[in-house]
Amino acid sequence: MKMKRSLQLVLFVFFLIAASGAALGVERFPPPEFTDHALPATPLAPARPAVMQYVDVALLAVALALASYLALVRRSRRGLFLLSIACLVWFGFVRDGCVCSIGAIQNVALALADTSYTVPLTVVAFFVLPLAATLFFGRTFCAAVCPLAQELVALRPVAVPRWLEHALGLLRHVYLGLGVALAATGTAFLICRYDPLVGFFRLSAGAPMLIFGGCLLAIGVFVARPYCRFLCPYSVLLGWLSRVSKWHVRVTPDDCVHCRLCEDVCPYNAIDPPVERLVPDDLPAARRRLIALIVLLPVMVVAGGLLGGHLAVPLSRLDPSIELAERIRAEQLGLVQDTTDASDAFRNTQRPVEELYAAADRQRVKLAWAGLALGIWVGLVVGLKLISLARYPQRLDYDPNPSNCVSCARCFWYCPRDEANHERHEKHEIKKP
Repeated sequence: MKMKRSLQLVLFVFFLIAASGAALGVERFPPPEFTDHALPATPLAPARPAVMQYVDVALLAVALALASYLALVRRSRRGLFLLSIACLVWFGFVRDGCVCSIGAIQNVALALADTSYTVPLTVVAFFVLPLAATLFFGRTFCAAVCPLAQELVALRPVAVPRWLEHALGLLRHVYLGLGVALAATGTAFLICRYDPLVGFFRLSAGAPMLIFGGCLLAIGVFVARPYCRFLCPYSVLLGWLSRVSKWHVRVTPDDCVHCRLCEDVCPYNAIDPPVERLVPDDLPAARRRLIALIVLLPVMVVAGGLLGGHLAVPLSRLDPSIELAERIRAEQLGLVQDTTDASDAFRNTQRPVEELYAAADRQRVKLAWAGLALGIWVGLVVGLKLISLARYPQRLDYDPNPSNCVSCARCFWYCPRDEANHERHEKHEIKKP
């Protein structure tokens, strides 16, 4: 009872702070002019009136508070399911999926790298509020607030082998590093460009993106939340903060009886089974393996950096300013006969071509450093993953993994110790998924 009252108080305060932050207003940034680097040509939704932007931030705060309350206090999967539908409608179709917390990573990265770029307060709010909620309550944003709402199509989920789960989970870390690198250098907003559902939200995507989104939804019927688990870059940040969250969902409200029903029903491999201490004969080998991986970590980081240093050329092909400079050079050398709209627009600015070439050279240097950082990041992620798998933390009960658990409440229905949920099922005749 004391914990419930504490959670309710914190949720109420969190909502008041977030809602008051929405009232500060939204700082709009001017349309980009033709400068040394062009912002990515990502299709954008029409700008919403300022008052509606305030409403969007306030509704995000309300949804986060409600999702946390339903997951941690009420322990209601039915409530989370209904909230997920509401968030899909509002944050997806009504708002055209923009701005979303996932894509806001790029705006923040560009603002940190380029002081001339101003981030609207709504973008900051959509980026920060889910992270703040996760720091207190775990990944309740993923439970019901995220507009991608993949939980709604997970009708016949099957378990993915844990080794494959670990391997595919590395892709989202690579995607996060690549998205931040391209955004910070002003090259492209890759995460928005390949958002799997934004085409459905806006009814404006080309056939390839509609097919990609449709395939993810189809796969999601059997492999639950494929984008969330294996591709979503925002889930990496949420997973980090969820590890240290003050409150987090528990499978059972009291003592675990080791029935394993929660482990069987969770399609995300997010329930960690009990782990006993290693027998004395196995301890030396386990320690040697762990020490070897720790020693190998700097080697993997250096190797990743060396490989990432060769990414400057392929990354430069994505940069519009470099592409324009190469086009202008080809036209000057007579390698091509016609012109493009971009090259004609550049000549109309009367800007010296030497400035364009110099800007392209500076951008190539940025991308070279970005590739180096990306390689170091990937090497570090892979090394730390191997080290984490080599550890054997002692665990007595079946507990949700704080990093991977998305607070979907599936396991609540099957826990024999959760009498409140069982009574609720009988009262409302809720059908299990």
